[in-house]
Amino acid sequence: MRYTLVLAALLLVGCSASADPGPRFDDEGQAELTCMKHQPNAPGDQYLKEENWDTDMTLPLLRYYTTNGKKPYCDGQTASEVDKQWLDIYVKLGADAGNIRI
Repeated sequence: MRYTLVLAALLLVGCSASADPGPRFDDEGQAELTCMKHQPNAPGDQYLKEENWDTDMTLPLLRYYTTNGKKPYCDGQTASEVDKQWLDIYVKLGADAGNIRI
């Protein structure tokens, strides 16, 4: 009986745990910026799959690039491949591509 209860508890915990949504967009704390840093991680499913879009996840991305998208990267380089993935999502979300540099 005791093992059955432990097994049932483990199953409930396993069923209630949500899948890891992957990395979040780094909006640099919404600070006032003179230049942008490169995104450290590629977007996860919560950004790549439209059915997973959530305003808590997408609004920081939209706000960041609308405000800072024309600013240079702090290292003087162009957008990395990871940055380009985030920039593509910005446009797919319906934002104006004129707000960003690629």
